[in-house]
Amino acid sequence: MRVVTLDTVPFHALAYTVGSAMTATLPFLRATVNALPDGLEAIIATGDLQGVVRGAGDARSEKLLGEAVAAELSVLRSRGELPPKEKTAVLLTGDLQPSADVDDVRRVWFALGETCRWVAGVAGNHDAFGCEPRGTEVWESLGRPNLHFFDDRVEPIGSVLIAGFSGTIGYPGEPWARTEPEFTAALGRLAARSPDLLLSHDGPNVAGTELAGWPSVRRALEAAAPTLLFRGHDPWPTPLATLSNGTQVVNVEGRVVVLTQGAGERGDGWPCGGRRHRG
Repeated sequence: MRVVTLDTVPFHALAYTVGSAMTATLPFLRATVNALPDGLEAIIATGDLQGVVRGAGDARSEKLLGEAVAAELSVLRSRGELPPKEKTAVLLTGDLQPSADVDDVRRVWFALGETCRWVAGVAGNHDAFGCEPRGTEVWESLGRPNLHFFDDRVEPIGSVLIAGFSGTIGYPGEPWARTEPEFTAALGRLAARSPDLLLSHDGPNVAGTELAGWPSVRRALEAAAPTLLFRGHDPWPTPLATLSNGTQVVNVEGRVVVLTQGAGERGDGWPCGGRRHRG
């Protein structure tokens, strides 16, 4: 799957609160791809949803930002701006807790799982799942067949092959922390499996730019066949970049990207179903 266009001007936005008072806005961006997997008309990718949405004068109506995104998807669907639930999937790149502390993010996974056909995602360095941070235990803690957690594995979901690696390059003892050699080797190994989609929280930089990340991870990805990587963790001013081998990187840190198939586009292996920023 290849991104053909990715808007830089939001078509929708969601206001939220960070900390006790600071407000921010979560942008929703439209993108087009050359093809989508069988049965899907949209893939929604997001990450680093660190905040809450508070109802006017009612503390009981406070939602985690990720829960509010799930509710917002239903609103957009009711307006005809998104396809039906059974034709929509969600990709998560981690850090779905309301602050910089470690917190249980299963509420967000469950909420999004109610609004789409399936969810595939990885853990960020602040995410907890009510269990020890190991892949099998996390998947069991989610406990729903349409929720797919990835940590150093490759799995087909329907007709799309997805790979994912959780966590960040960080200090020993931090949640989901990996050494630089471990993280780099894992992303390179997963990319070598030629997945249709690759998910990570941390990720590569982009040579010759100020787009932050790890040069070692970039080099490992550039040594493999081209793929489509969704990542978060580092704020990028632009959501889309292309590495030297043709791998596209979509950065969804603090944004929601809605991918649909462009008119007249056809991909390799999937049946046929905007423009502005081309990768």
